[in-house]
Amino acid sequence: MKITHSLLVLCLTLAVGACAKRDEPGGEGTTTGGFNAGLTGVVNPSSATGGTLQLASAHDVDSWDPTRSYLTAAYNLQRLYVRTLLTPDAKPGADGLKLVPDLAAAAPTISADGLTYTFTLRDGVRFEDGSPVASKDVRHGIERLFAQEDLGGGPTYLIDQLDQGQHYPGPYADKTGLKSISTPDDKTIAFRLAEPFADFPYLLAMGVAAPVPAARDTGAQYGDKPVSSGPYRFETIDPGKEVVLVRNAEWDRATDTVRRALPDRIELTIGTAPDEIDAQLLDGDLDADAEQAGVQAATQPKVLLDAALKARTDEPTTGFVQYAAMSTAVPPFDNVHCRRAVQYAVDKTAVQTARGGPDAGGDIAGAMLPPGIPGHDASLDPFQTKSGKPQPAKAKEELTACGKPDGFETVIAATDSPKAGKTAEAIQAALATVGIKARIEASDPSLYARSVVGSPSNVHAKGYGLILGAWAADFPTGYGFFPTLVDGRLILPSGNNNYAELSDTAINALLDRARATTDPVAAAKLWSQVDAAVMDSATMLPLTYDKVLNYRNPRLTNVFVNQYYGMWDVTALGVA
Repeated sequence: MKITHSLLVLCLTLAVGACAKRDEPGGEGTTTGGFNAGLTGVVNPSSATGGTLQLASAHDVDSWDPTRSYLTAAYNLQRLYVRTLLTPDAKPGADGLKLVPDLAAAAPTISADGLTYTFTLRDGVRFEDGSPVASKDVRHGIERLFAQEDLGGGPTYLIDQLDQGQHYPGPYADKTGLKSISTPDDKTIAFRLAEPFADFPYLLAMGVAAPVPAARDTGAQYGDKPVSSGPYRFETIDPGKEVVLVRNAEWDRATDTVRRALPDRIELTIGTAPDEIDAQLLDGDLDADAEQAGVQAATQPKVLLDAALKARTDEPTTGFVQYAAMSTAVPPFDNVHCRRAVQYAVDKTAVQTARGGPDAGGDIAGAMLPPGIPGHDASLDPFQTKSGKPQPAKAKEELTACGKPDGFETVIAATDSPKAGKTAEAIQAALATVGIKARIEASDPSLYARSVVGSPSNVHAKGYGLILGAWAADFPTGYGFFPTLVDGRLILPSGNNNYAELSDTAINALLDRARATTDPVAAAKLWSQVDAAVMDSATMLPLTYDKVLNYRNPRLTNVFVNQYYGMWDVTALGVA
């Protein structure tokens, strides 16, 4: 018996291509352009192959090893060179939130008790060296995730679901393998869960579930040149400088119903200053910003006030919430009243302006769970901050309650990107008005999440009281958003994302209830309760729900925002 558990309708097709026509790039809705045309349709549809897609980014990815990456831009780029059992559909609008078979030939067969998911692999899929992708390669790719001491940094949901008390250390230390995965033959892989889990299919669409051939696995060095199972392979990886992808001759278009794979070559220049990226985009020398972080503040009016330039832009809601976590392990933020003082003191309008204003900076946030995720409550605003105005009188009352009536000193941790710097400065200025003296310490984004603020010991040593972050759901459910941020059982020694080191038994219990609830309405209510409880702890300071203004070179074809990532789907892009 096949049953479906999900908080969203998953388009897990029983026959390849049953979800949508593939003769139209991205499916329904095509357009030649216009402001925000890429949000709901496909701009400049084309099936023409060839040419070089020119990308640039200010910063390097955290890792090209799909097991170790935890950046949305990297997830988008990963789909050029790795495939997973399931993947988000390549379509604009809500259709992009649906999962479709990728390495799998069809939707999984799910046992009547909802515990066993069995997949059959598609025929004809090969690695770049010509060897067939087998079930054992998918299994090995997932088992690598368990070697956290060597391969930390990526999302660990699959460890939570599949370890089940085995305490599996990964394939390098234990050759017997993970007991919850079986591979009876080269085409079949089955996963046995300990309890029903509605969101399990989403975990198999993440890069951590990509196949890795054991014979080519170089452990911690695998990110130097991952083995391709997708339409492109790495020709060059020069960290911090350049990455070049070229066609994988072993990729067969007939086996891939998702990726358009139109360019012959993709060149990514790394380390380009953001203002220079803007200049190259407007000059036509660059096709797109790989990070899709939006044009800079100085470029925004130039683009928005010129009708021709504005028609070449999209302003998606990225799904990210910009926030600051207050570390409960760094005094005086171990005191809830000191945390509340910050909640009231921050001028969110100034933060919004620093990030680009209502158009390019986003909407002011009153709570953490972003719009578009079931359970988002637009009325949840416990500190009455959605007006954007600071409340210094209430902040001073809280400072008195926390024993710091004259304020205190702290450190704000941020990346060295322009927007993050301006965000930190806006917070710094607001805190100063109530006597809180905050010093800003900026770090390279490629190191920030893993070893700077992702290392609790470093956070404690450096005295990072406020840690700037940006977070979007790993998949479009409350479970895809919250646990990694706030579950006290998931605090890691490195690659930690619970920056506040929040460990609250009531919140953990709510997380467990919400995760186990398969009824979508009931689950949404529980995720709203999680949001309210997190806000009550005052450990998380929500700032804005992100928007970015991205400029597309008019020679780009098949441009559309994939809502799963809040970004243009790089697997669809071509060049005229």
